[in-house]
Amino acid sequence: MANNPQPSQPPSKPRASIEINTDLAPLAPTDGFLNACEAYGLSFPAEEGERYGLFLAHMLDVNTRMNLTGITDPEEAWLKHVFDALTIVPVLADLPDRARVIDIGSGGGVPGLVLAIALPHLRFTLLDATAKKCSYLEQLAAWMRLDNVSVECGRAETLGQDRGVKTGDGREGAHRGAYDAVTARAVGALNVLLELTTPFAKAGGLCVYVKGAKADEELAQAKAALHALHCAHAGTVETPTGRLVVVEKLRDTPRAYPRRDGEPKRDPIR
Repeated sequence: MANNPQPSQPPSKPRASIEINTDLAPLAPTDGFLNACEAYGLSFPAEEGERYGLFLAHMLDVNTRMNLTGITDPEEAWLKHVFDALTIVPVLADLPDRARVIDIGSGGGVPGLVLAIALPHLRFTLLDATAKKCSYLEQLAAWMRLDNVSVECGRAETLGQDRGVKTGDGREGAHRGAYDAVTARAVGALNVLLELTTPFAKAGGLCVYVKGAKADEELAQAKAALHALHCAHAGTVETPTGRLVVVEKLRDTPRAYPRRDGEPKRDPIR
């Protein structure tokens, strides 16, 4: 994992309504976090660890003014936010330079912003439906000079149907079928999540879901959704903080999916 230098001065502020405290010091990595990384085979230079600490300090600070996370203890946050996100790194390791990854429901920036620090050669889009969270993500990414990050504010049901603008060479600006990988954490049950996320992936792309103890149960309930959305379960990775469910998109998503706002949750594919 590579690092980007911390800015000496913040760049010009993007449109945002959430103030970023540029005087905050990075949180020091805890022994529990460092031990977990070593046991899992994750390594990075001290400067990169400092950037994770800077991200975490800002997330917990902004969390005092808006609801980003229920985890406020720094030691727990290092494990449940930063380490949990970094367990995805090996799954994305084979993506080529400048491959596109979209994080659905980024919220406080986990796993999207953490992965953007860890994998600066990939391009990340962070999607959230809450305007204030998007403003926070946009401003923090700009201040940390994460040039590989862009932020989209909207619902997955809408952007998953966005085919872009037709041009002489095809289409530009599309979100549907435009990403090499999709990530999501704590967004919903798998049979709902598949409909909200797989339309963003290219055929042959991967979707990586951070799940917990009910991963197998959710997979069993998602068989119909996997079939309808032309996807297959590619494997489940056990991690110290949960399970990563990896799904491969076999071919293009049927045009009917995702359905209208709220419908995937109200009436999951069965």
